[in-house]
Amino acid sequence: MTDPLKTGATIGILGGGQLGRMLSVAASRLGFKTCIFEPQGDCPASHVANFHYKAEYSDTDALTNFANACDIITFEFENIPTEALDIIEAITPIHPNRDALATSQDRFLEKNFLTRIGLQTAPYATVDTAETLEQAIDQIGTPAILKTRRMGYDGKGQSRLMSPDDAPQALADMAGAPAVYEGFIDFSIEVSVIGTRGADGSVSCFDPGENVHLNGILHTTTVPAKLSPSQRTDAILLTANILNALDYVGTMGVELFVTPHGLIVNEIAPRVHNSGHWTQQGCVVDQFEQHIRAIAGWPLGDGTRHSNVTMENLIGNDVDRLAQIAKTNTAIHLYGKADAKAGRKMGHINTVTGPAA
Repeated sequence: MTDPLKTGATIGILGGGQLGRMLSVAASRLGFKTCIFEPQGDCPASHVANFHYKAEYSDTDALTNFANACDIITFEFENIPTEALDIIEAITPIHPNRDALATSQDRFLEKNFLTRIGLQTAPYATVDTAETLEQAIDQIGTPAILKTRRMGYDGKGQSRLMSPDDAPQALADMAGAPAVYEGFIDFSIEVSVIGTRGADGSVSCFDPGENVHLNGILHTTTVPAKLSPSQRTDAILLTANILNALDYVGTMGVELFVTPHGLIVNEIAPRVHNSGHWTQQGCVVDQFEQHIRAIAGWPLGDGTRHSNVTMENLIGNDVDRLAQIAKTNTAIHLYGKADAKAGRKMGHINTVTGPAA
């Protein structure tokens, strides 16, 4: 373990979206500067970061200058080109590590990893052709979902198969990209655990949050989730298992299905996570500060929840409700995006519904 990062140091963030914005705010509270690398101008993180390298991920000189300007580097999204990471890591350490990133970038590799460490996932098979899709349907059955192995999020890169007759369209929806076929899971609720592992191997997990999705996008996360004490404990221990197996440093989101046969891991995200935004009003140290503490080599904060909270994403024209929302005792977090487009996350709100029991 290296020495803790001193205040005044610069933390680099790959990506300039809302997660990078909130990481920058958390870093500034701890006395750090932030430098983002983001090809787009006027992005959410650029409004609050100290520095912005506006360049493509293929720009070797810009990547080199960015790495030299930072003391430590992290990321706010998974799909960073490997070539860019090669350039950066040769100069400045990246947390979480490259193995964790590579595992989560590919849904098939991710499920292989999870099953290898003894966790349950949906039945799955890799699909590259019409023949392998037919084999997957024979093996797993329908209904099921065909997903691109890489680059999918918020319902993108997915196609549902209710019967084998849907196979041609589902394969066409993949547009030639390698895919993974996942059987449906009969679950009562979806929950997610936001967990953080420090550079010293210490682990701190927030309470599981209960998720509701609309049109493939997270709508609300509510704490406490409707879990038994044993289910809650299992969810947290499972998350710690993943963090340790990856020798992870930083914050991670782990999505789980609650079933009569136990907890099924849906997916992992090696970064701060949308379903962890409730921590901003529910805990003294939120997921963003926890991540900064971890990558900086600082002690982790106490993730104990002091309040019950419901987080709601503001998607597209939901921001038209702001005048009414502002009249309520609700914490508003806007991302500084100029245009409200359908399916676009414009912000979120956290409503405290009472003290934690």
